Amino acid sequence: MAYSHTNSKGVTYYLNSKDVVLRGGKTQTIYYFSKDERADTAVADIPAGMQVNENPRNGFLTVSRKK
Repeated sequence: MAYSHTNSKGVTYYLNSKDVVLRGGKTQTIYYFSKDERADTAVADIPAGMQVNENPRNGFLTVSRKK
């Protein structure tokens, strides 16, 4: 079961992750939200040291490091 978050507009989003290769050859994990629950990229919980942020203008969710 994927981590889900409902924004201020009442829309539920599910957290996903993907490993990407950067230009220098380094591998990095990116986190993103989608409206549908994807079994192959789903994340069960927010990674340690990260937090969910919501854009107040459009309700878009992002994951960033805690300050």
